[in-house]
Parts: sequence; C-alpha cells; structure tokens
Amino acid sequence: MLRFLAILLLLPAHSALAQSALSGTDFDEYTRGKTLFYGFQGQVYGVERYLPNRRVIWSFLDGDCKEGIWYERGDQICFLYEDRLDPQCWVFTRSGNGLIAQFEGDPEQTELYEAEDIDEEMVCYGPDVGA
Repeated sequence: MLRFLAILLLLPAHSALAQSALSGTDFDEYTRGKTLFYGFQGQVYGVERYLPNRRVIWSFLDGDCKEGIWYERGDQICFLYEDRLDPQCWVFTRSGNGLIAQFEGDPEQTELYEAEDIDEEMVCYGPDVGA
C-alpha cells in the first residue's frame, strides 16, 4: 500500500477538460482485463476491476466489493452498481500517466486519476454471515 501512496503523491495534477473524452470503445479497449487503482488529492481512493462485457467490480479498498456494469452516455461513462440505483457518470480522458476521471465532467466535482495498473487480484471479502 505504501508503494501506491508514493506513486500517488508523485503524480502531477491534471485537468480532464484539457483532453478529449474517451469514447466507450476507447475506454473498453484501455480498461478491459485490468485492475486500476485510482487516487484523489494524493490519497488512494479505490480500485476497479474491468471484466468482459462491460462488467466491473469496485472497492474503496476496504474489502467490500460491489459488482456493476458501465455504459456510454454522451461523452460520459456511467456505472451502475448493485447497491445503487443512480448511475455514477464520469468523463474519462487519458494523460501521460493514465486515466483521469472527472465526475459528470464538472470541474467543480471530484477528479480521480489512475495510480497504477497492477497484475494482482482485488481483495474482496464474502458476504456477512451469522449474527
């Protein structure tokens, strides 16, 4: 985990507005089969595994993983997760360091950046059992 924090702190700030938004096809080609860690303001924010058929698994690095899907809507990539009915839409662009994700394409909203593509499995704990 310290390695990821060090990488995040070294990344320069980026602006998603300076680049063109990735199409769904470009996003799929870049992400499919990868596990990407995302950072926010110098901290590890979360990790997402991109599966075939536009399926994803997201975690805030707490072992609680949420399955979902993504789809293209205009210039945004929207995610629907099993625990939310409202889509989470982002404008994705590429920089020299990887992806940048601007929430709803609004510069006043959260901007995430790709920290590193790793060749490891995410840690996902099973459902809570017993009481």
